[in-house]
Amino acid sequence: MESGVESRDDTAGRRGSGGDRLTPGLALRLTVAFFLPPRFTPRSVRFDRRYRKLDQYRFIVWFLSLPVLVYGVFVVSPFLQAFFYSMTDWTGYSSSYEFTGFENYERMWNDDKFWEATGNSLLLLLVAPLVTLVMGLFFAYMLTAGGRRRNEAVAGVTGSGLYKIVYFFPQVLSLAIIAVIWARIYSPRSGALNAGLDAVGLDSWQREDWLGSSWAIWCVLVVLCWSFVGFYVVLFSAAMSSIPTEIYEAARLDGAGRSTTFFRITFPLTWETVRTGWVYMGIQALDAFALVNVMVPEHGMDVLPSYLFEKSFRDGQAGYATTIGVALFVITLLFATVMLRIGRRDRIEL
Repeated sequence: MESGVESRDDTAGRRGSGGDRLTPGLALRLTVAFFLPPRFTPRSVRFDRRYRKLDQYRFIVWFLSLPVLVYGVFVVSPFLQAFFYSMTDWTGYSSSYEFTGFENYERMWNDDKFWEATGNSLLLLLVAPLVTLVMGLFFAYMLTAGGRRRNEAVAGVTGSGLYKIVYFFPQVLSLAIIAVIWARIYSPRSGALNAGLDAVGLDSWQREDWLGSSWAIWCVLVVLCWSFVGFYVVLFSAAMSSIPTEIYEAARLDGAGRSTTFFRITFPLTWETVRTGWVYMGIQALDAFALVNVMVPEHGMDVLPSYLFEKSFRDGQAGYATTIGVALFVITLLFATVMLRIGRRDRIEL
């Protein structure tokens, strides 16, 4: 008897709360029910279609609330603070500062050294991803599908497993160690570069100061590409290994060569990975602080992160340094947005 009464009450609750009219009282009960565990949900809203919709997103919201909170405190909040401090004369060594408005941005606009550092950063941004990803694609293709073996449609060159380890080896070294090693290589007196040029009879190519002249930016570019190409060899090799072998078998039966197979099959099917790698490598190129700070002598050349470091920690101009940081943030954001938009293409379904 009691179960029958309860069943009629549930039916009445479904009919009463299932209407399209949202009263203020019902809206309040729905809001409260969203923050309550399901077992404590009031019967008056449990069977409402709006509550069922809220219930679909309640778990997601509660699951993501803590990570989003941590992200907001430790990632978003520093960005907002940087925008604020860029409009002050804060030195970074005291708690006192004065609000100066857009004076730092006007100063940055008229700062020739800032534009020189920006030019160097943009050169690395444009050239480093192109060179690194082209080399990574070439080596990955040769190690994954560039060989020819009997009874195998897809095979890498002989010793491909060893080559992957060799290419990836720079990734196990920190950038500081890499910078120290290459600084010794570029040394004008005892460096391996000048000694090697002398050994092969190219004395005219030797330089007295590789890292203190206009060659510095190209020396940094070489080291940047060398240190990251192994990562993209492994990344692209993994993407190419996921391509079904039946596609390569069909192309081989049609008489397709290595170049045709790469440009018609491999490259289109790995484009999403290439685009992601391009964005990541561009960010790495903009963040060439460790290489420049360790390799290049003082005032030899600057990129935006090294110029920011100089203004903040050497000159005690943290307010102006955060202005440079805002400029670096805008350049990085524009680069990532442009690459993700112009590189967008229809997904290929196999």
